[in-house]
Amino acid sequence: MDVSDIESGIDRVFAPVAEAVSSVVFAEVSIGGTSFPLIVGWLVLGALIFTITFKGVQGWGVGHAIALVRGKYGSKDDPGEVSHFQALTSAVSGTVGLGNIAGVAVAVSLGGPGATFWMILAGLLGMCTKFVECTLGVKYRVEHEDGTVSGGPFRYLPVAFARFGKAPSAILTGVFAISIFFFGAVGGNMFQANQTYAQAKNVTGGDDGFLGSDTAALIFGIVLAVLVGLVIIGGMKSIGATTGRLVPAMAAVYVIACLTVIIVNVDKVPGAFGDIVTGAFNPEGVTGGVLGVLIIGFQRAAFSNEAGVGSAPIAHSAAKTRRPVTEGLVSMMEPFIDTVIICTMTALAIVIAQPQSFLDARASAAVGETPNPDGVVLTSDAFATVVPWFPEVLAVAVALFAFSTLITWSYYTQKAWTYLFGRSLAKERTFQVVFLLFTVAGSVVTLSDVLSLADSMLFICAFVNILGLYLLLPIVRRELKEYWTDRSEGRLVRADSVD
Repeated sequence: MDVSDIESGIDRVFAPVAEAVSSVVFAEVSIGGTSFPLIVGWLVLGALIFTITFKGVQGWGVGHAIALVRGKYGSKDDPGEVSHFQALTSAVSGTVGLGNIAGVAVAVSLGGPGATFWMILAGLLGMCTKFVECTLGVKYRVEHEDGTVSGGPFRYLPVAFARFGKAPSAILTGVFAISIFFFGAVGGNMFQANQTYAQAKNVTGGDDGFLGSDTAALIFGIVLAVLVGLVIIGGMKSIGATTGRLVPAMAAVYVIACLTVIIVNVDKVPGAFGDIVTGAFNPEGVTGGVLGVLIIGFQRAAFSNEAGVGSAPIAHSAAKTRRPVTEGLVSMMEPFIDTVIICTMTALAIVIAQPQSFLDARASAAVGETPNPDGVVLTSDAFATVVPWFPEVLAVAVALFAFSTLITWSYYTQKAWTYLFGRSLAKERTFQVVFLLFTVAGSVVTLSDVLSLADSMLFICAFVNILGLYLLLPIVRRELKEYWTDRSEGRLVRADSVD
């Protein structure tokens, strides 16, 4: 039996389950002739309510958030495992990935340049969702005897749902833990490993290159698993130290490539911005008109920055701080970096470069057809219009994005594992072995229906998590009021840096 037989056999088993769960999780309603996933509405509505509740904290609080990231407040002796900066980069590494490259390209080809406008707006709103969930992640975290911490939804959801009774609280939190574990093992691990291998194979000759065989895929997977293992065995401190270096480097590589495309075509920049604004309110060739392009933009932002999903608070809860609001403020930078900067850079590069694959997709949309573009190819083609070897740069960026996402999701998944099975060194090592076996498997097999089910699991997390956030809003309001009063009256501890 070869690899393809194994893949098809596993997919046949998971296909009916994936279809049934996806039909519920991604249930749609028709608005103005356009299908709108209810889960996206749940995320965007939550972000809007949180923004109104906290009077746009993502605007007036961002200056203080930057000061916190730079280590201007707090003490080296504060409880926690990593600095604000390391917690931020760890969380960013979990969201910045293929969605910023492939997903944005697809969104712009389907919705036109105007999708970028609504994507940015949704990203800005999502900053407040991150503020709420990450404040709670630190507020209810538990510090263990060895100095490590456990926080995030596994700690605040039981508090939120306690009013429903012990059993409903345990069930809802358990559903969250199982869902995030499944997504982490498959979507946050196997998929990333698979795409890393696929890109490496693509730039080394495809099926005819030295990475074209099943044996090469297996060896690649083992090497990748070893590299991941060297990082994750050290826990959050090791992950934070790695992402603290990797995330700025990978973001710089990708943004420089996008900027190169933009600078070479600088004369087209004003027109591109004009197309983005005009296309947002007067789109052409988009089913549902303005509402259609709005939905496409909101979908991409929601799927990209994961605001409200409950994953980021797990990383942010490890930050060194005595004041939960500080990490809530810092976490607001995550959707800004992910959606407002990196996603927008991708969209701009494609809109400005106008590669033939993008024009073909837009032409199909203009005559009422639904194009099915390969997002990575669209972005790669945009890069190639400037420098022929830029697709190789994209391959490096994809590999870095996938690796950083993989190691961060190992931490999220491990916290779900310890919630479900208990915490001990032996259990954590068992989890790490299991996780790395998934990494190897991901390099060898592509399980489409398993991945579809994993995506559904992530958004089950979003439903449960945001429900908990609503219930705990008064706690966050009190924390913010007390902290901002202390800031205004000069009672905050200042420091040059926090290691």
